Amino acid sequence: MTTASRLVLARKRRGLTVTRLAQMAGLTPRRLSDYENGRAAPSPPSLKAIAAALEFPPSFFDADEVAELTVGSVSFRALSKMTASQRDIALSSGRLARVLQDWIGGHFRLPAPDIPSLTSFSRLGLGEEQIPHPGEAAGADVPAEEAAMLVRARWGLGNAPIPNVVHLLEAHGVRVFSLSRDCPEVDAFSFWDRGLPFVLLSTEKTAERGRFDAAHELGHLVLHGEEQMPHGPQAEAEAHRFAAALLMPRADVLAHAPRGASTNWILQAKRRWKVAAMALAHRLHELGLTTEWQYRTHCVELGRLGYRKSEPNSGVIRESSQVLGKVFTALRREGMHLTDIARELHLQPADLNDLVFGLVVTTQAGEGRHRVGKADRSHLSVVR
Repeated sequence: MTTASRLVLARKRRGLTVTRLAQMAGLTPRRLSDYENGRAAPSPPSLKAIAAALEFPPSFFDADEVAELTVGSVSFRALSKMTASQRDIALSSGRLARVLQDWIGGHFRLPAPDIPSLTSFSRLGLGEEQIPHPGEAAGADVPAEEAAMLVRARWGLGNAPIPNVVHLLEAHGVRVFSLSRDCPEVDAFSFWDRGLPFVLLSTEKTAERGRFDAAHELGHLVLHGEEQMPHGPQAEAEAHRFAAALLMPRADVLAHAPRGASTNWILQAKRRWKVAAMALAHRLHELGLTTEWQYRTHCVELGRLGYRKSEPNSGVIRESSQVLGKVFTALRREGMHLTDIARELHLQPADLNDLVFGLVVTTQAGEGRHRVGKADRSHLSVVR
């Protein structure tokens, strides 16, 4: 029997409307709608045509249900500016990431989640009067700056710069996957699923922007509830402040930054924290180390130098998943390749690779000898 919800999932993953897919598959929109709503089952020729149009294996449509991922449960920023197609592709990527995570979880023991909660803040010394009540935005009572400091304390980071944000998240149980290149306008998003925190990151941004996006999504996971992920300017501003404080801790910035720093100083110092020049300029102003006029001057000068949307001559390496690298290295040692995993998940290898930062070369089974990650398998063990 065809699983109707998988028809919808595959169509949205490709960013297609019912009308467009019906045209591509030689069906009427009404007939396709009947298939997607479970009112009718496609004949073998119709299913073959749909699978070919969507570039999904026919077996994908016969597999088990895939749980829905709603807009309200994820941390989309600038949702109103996002097209329906971009939103659908991103949400579909999140659903497929859960499928992949379930498969990996059945073969490996991964780090358990260790994301500080509001009760954790209380244990770390925050008074009861500062703990938000259920349903309240954490940022309203627990300042994002203080929350970032408490996360650093719990994770033993001190005030030193963070070498790799993605690895840090994974070490504390966050499941990190990459977003499809088919939705370049979506920077990142996060959500909780059955007690597991997920973060999906774009691979199309600069390395510095990717680090900030990862820290931003951690801010959502820490500051905002597991039941309903808040949206809107206030929630985004809270996560943004959290990310800035996590990557550029107040004590470390005050210890190294002069008052009234020049633009040239910013361009040199951003390498210490591996952040975008604009982000460091904003952080200096946020901490009172530059005046409003100096901050505006920095923005104008950095914009003229090309730092508004890019990081010229960066030298910072884009961060990727360490856990996924170790997973695929271990699987290759046991004779399992990307094509084998994709077959078990009823996916095309390219779609699977889209979720794992392109860590695996998409070759035929037995041909790929591309090494990913190191042999170290600490915090990762095979389930026998």
